Amino acid sequence: MSDFSIHTTDTAPSGSQPMLAGAKQKFGFVPNLLGIMAEAPATLEAYLNLGDVLAKTSFTPVEQQVITLAVSSYHECEYCMAAHSGLAKMAGISDADLEALRAESTLPDPKLDALAQFSQAVVVHRGHAPQEAVTAFLAAGFTKAQILEVLVGVAMKTISNYTNHLADTPLDAQFQPLAWTAPIKLDQAG
Repeated sequence: MSDFSIHTTDTAPSGSQPMLAGAKQKFGFVPNLLGIMAEAPATLEAYLNLGDVLAKTSFTPVEQQVITLAVSSYHECEYCMAAHSGLAKMAGISDADLEALRAESTLPDPKLDALAQFSQAVVVHRGHAPQEAVTAFLAAGFTKAQILEVLVGVAMKTISNYTNHLADTPLDAQFQPLAWTAPIKLDQAG
């Protein structure tokens, strides 16, 4: 792991300062992830822009969070699992579906489960999702356009998940109540 600084609006490179100020206004604080990304203004901008684009897709806010959680779970990103669990709750996901995502089990909502499974299939197979995954996704009521829209969430979460892995981003106090431990770590501890 590299030793990254967690920038504030005062310490960040000038290109990142306005974006961190916007995040602080939106969230009430600057999440550690964004403070680390601020080291590279282009990376921070790409991540934030992809988040804005994901919000413009045809997916509901809950569906958007299912994508981000499914990808983050596969990547074993503890930071993003905690943060997006909170965002999923704010979007209105059911407790049962959220717990299933966090436990890496089948979601009670079949359509959301199909979305989670397809999102992970895209990542696992590096874009070569098996035909069965595509067929199940479409059969659940999603569209061909949404196959491509899933890629926005995959790209967004890949940037943040990999940033967190490289920087070993500490979890913000605000996300501590939803802390998540990757199953591989649980297996190693047991």
